[in-house]
Amino acid sequence: MRRRREHPRGGVVSTITPQLVSLDEDLGPDKRTVLRALADRFVAQGRATDAEELFAAAWKREEQDATGLPGGIAIPHAKSAAVTQASLAFARLNPGIDFGAEDEPSDIVFMIAAPDTAAEQHLAVLSKLARSLMDEDFLAALRAAQNADEAVAIVRRAIEEDAPADAPAPAATPAPAPAATPADGAIVVDGRPARIVAVTACATGIAHTYMAADALTAAAKKAGVELHVEPQGSSGYAAIDPAVIAAADAVVFAVDVDVREPQRFAGKPVVRVPVKAGIERAPELLARAARAASDPAAERVSGSAEASSSPAKAESFGARIQRILLTGVSYMIPFVAGGGLLLALGFLFGGYRINEVANQIAVENALWNLPEGGLAQYLGAVFFTIGGISMGFLVPALAGYIAFAIADRPGIAPGFVAGSVAVLTSAGFIGGIVGGLLAGLAALWLGSLRVPRWLRGLMPVVIIPLLGSIFASGLLVLFLGAPIAALMGALTDGLNGLAASGLLPLVGIILGLMMCFDLGGPINKVAYAFAVAGLGAGSAENPVPFFIMAAVMASGMVPPLMMAFASTVLDRERFSAPERENGKAAWLLGLSFISEGAIPFAAADPLRVIPASMLGGAVTGFLSMLFQVGSRAPHGGAFVFFAIDPLWGFAVSLIAGVLVGGFAVVALKRFARRRPVEAPEAVAA
Repeated sequence: MRRRREHPRGGVVSTITPQLVSLDEDLGPDKRTVLRALADRFVAQGRATDAEELFAAAWKREEQDATGLPGGIAIPHAKSAAVTQASLAFARLNPGIDFGAEDEPSDIVFMIAAPDTAAEQHLAVLSKLARSLMDEDFLAALRAAQNADEAVAIVRRAIEEDAPADAPAPAATPAPAPAATPADGAIVVDGRPARIVAVTACATGIAHTYMAADALTAAAKKAGVELHVEPQGSSGYAAIDPAVIAAADAVVFAVDVDVREPQRFAGKPVVRVPVKAGIERAPELLARAARAASDPAAERVSGSAEASSSPAKAESFGARIQRILLTGVSYMIPFVAGGGLLLALGFLFGGYRINEVANQIAVENALWNLPEGGLAQYLGAVFFTIGGISMGFLVPALAGYIAFAIADRPGIAPGFVAGSVAVLTSAGFIGGIVGGLLAGLAALWLGSLRVPRWLRGLMPVVIIPLLGSIFASGLLVLFLGAPIAALMGALTDGLNGLAASGLLPLVGIILGLMMCFDLGGPINKVAYAFAVAGLGAGSAENPVPFFIMAAVMASGMVPPLMMAFASTVLDRERFSAPERENGKAAWLLGLSFISEGAIPFAAADPLRVIPASMLGGAVTGFLSMLFQVGSRAPHGGAFVFFAIDPLWGFAVSLIAGVLVGGFAVVALKRFARRRPVEAPEAVAA
């Protein structure tokens, strides 16, 4: 029986009807007029409420990347709030119209319209159409259809309107295993059929995602390649088996959006292209991937090859928690990097006291109404203000993307809200981590509930953000925020007691250890907050707060600088290719006092990197206090040299810590392990 899908108000609604079909009609001279005509049909049939809004969404997608494909096909598509029912409109054009395909005009045009809250089963149906367009028999039947009813019947068979109503979302698409002996013309690596994994994803996750997956699968079959494809569509995705990824020679990312959980492919040679290239140039991409597998200089997916070299085992609870936390940290780092550099520029242009007046100057003045301090002070205030705003996103971003790592996109909103509440309650980074975990678990549980069909579309955009935010943020406000804030306060009070006792070198050692223990995490932030909180009390008569600030800043610069020194100068062979690339960036991050620049190294090898970092930080903190180095600026690293005195003492302390930490981490890598970090298979397949 044909599948019957109930309309929310009763009755039966099909994905396509004869009224949505146009055979050999004149719909206009160009693709704009064709899209407008098809949008009008959706409205006329009660599938959309506003033709202009639907056209605008489809045209925006068309401007991002033309939807014309080889073989005379075009598949414009849009997700819009104006759409009330996921539907298809079909036009057979004579003559064809240019939709941006390279070979010929398009005479077969399907316009896909989906609500912006489309349920998974609707999106799965539309993805089946995209896959059918790769079938030459399907296209031939459409070109030969005598009337609209016949065309509708062909399409309904292709999208399996007779399938069960709760059919699962399209899963990863593995090609059949090739023969053990490669045939002539096969794509091989080391004399055997190439093993390649691929991810496809487009902006809407409806059409090109699945067409690219099928094009790559078909090309792999012809070339004798063992291919596994993961289409990451709007209706969900089934992740490729970690064991398959571990055995793969290379990765193809045919995507227009970010790959979900890219750390699964860390260290693999990668070919990155737009999703449309996966449709049009699939054989070429497979050949490029095979060549990259044997090229030590090929681009690789960032991250640790060692961390992903043996993922066949089931992920342990501890490993999963680590992955979740590192996901939050990885998304937080851009806010830190950008914000920290802007703060440093603010001090450089506006002077070390710019933090006291930045907001007022930036808001009340403009380029045509400069303050008394002139252009330099104004630019410093602008940089500092923007940097401060960026740094203000640290805890919300951390919590939001911890929740994302647990529950995917539905967890982001509850996580961001929980992170903001953690800031409000002074729970800081620890509160952000707790809030992110709570929000993610709540969103994951809510998303697993079986709800009526009419409610499914509201779950990810209304119900989960609402209830997830109430649960996670409510717990922080009502129960958890105050105890966590008290814990942070107790750590700060302990540091104050040591500073008041006069044991400054000991305080320097402790601060150095704290700054390098978790690289921007809660312990690091307690030490930094302690230094910043006391800075306002510093003076010529009471220089101790300046000494503390200098020790904290110098120690926090050690981890990224020592890892940059070790991975790019001291012993490059002990580090993987991605780590060497991270090392180049770590020079600037370290000089800017961004401790998080060492996180990629610590995540890959925490038992060696973190102790070496703490040793280097302790040396720097001790020497900085011994030389009585003072800093009047709370951030900026080397860029606020004018606010540091004596500068030579700061430089000597920092260099000593970097050298000690760098040599320590290399020694640990040489003598505390039996093999180098970069496994041989990560270099050449």
